[in-house]
Amino acid sequence: MEDAMTDIDTALAASRDAVDEMIRAGQQSGAAWNAPRAPGKWSPSQIVEHVARGLEEGANVAVGRPSKVTMLPAVVRLIGRFIFKRVLQKATFPKGFKAHKALNPASGPATPAEGRIRLQTAHQKWDEVCRRIAADGRPMTTTFGSLPVQDVVRFSELHTRHHTKQMAAPVGTELLERPLADANG
Repeated sequence: MEDAMTDIDTALAASRDAVDEMIRAGQQSGAAWNAPRAPGKWSPSQIVEHVARGLEEGANVAVGRPSKVTMLPAVVRLIGRFIFKRVLQKATFPKGFKAHKALNPASGPATPAEGRIRLQTAHQKWDEVCRRIAADGRPMTTTFGSLPVQDVVRFSELHTRHHTKQMAAPVGTELLERPLADANG
């Protein structure tokens, strides 16, 4: 049990670090906070809202509260689990990976300061739920099925880092399938 709690502490610290990086990116966005980088792309404000919703809805699903994110059918859940594991192995999201409609924001926090509060509040809820599940020694219920809580936290961390890169990246570069270190190999 102690190892599981150490693992969750480490995973949640990395998740919190990813949220802090996103907060810094939001604060540095200046006048671009509410401006999409290109047609069809999200603004930094919308990205923050998307990540905050993901944390909140993930916590809701995990504890059985009503969620805007519905459970996937069994066959789709198998495909989703494959993608989930691929994201963990490669530490990157596949090109063209789309969010659940409930997580697509029309708008987000009005200012970077409001975005900071929004992310911190959502992450605190996420942290509490994940610690409770880890302390109980049980898997976490997700739209991909039951999974180890540390893996779900790592997925969330990678999701946050993926979107933080988008907040500052020139259009198109955020969709690279491979990490930059692997781009030439």
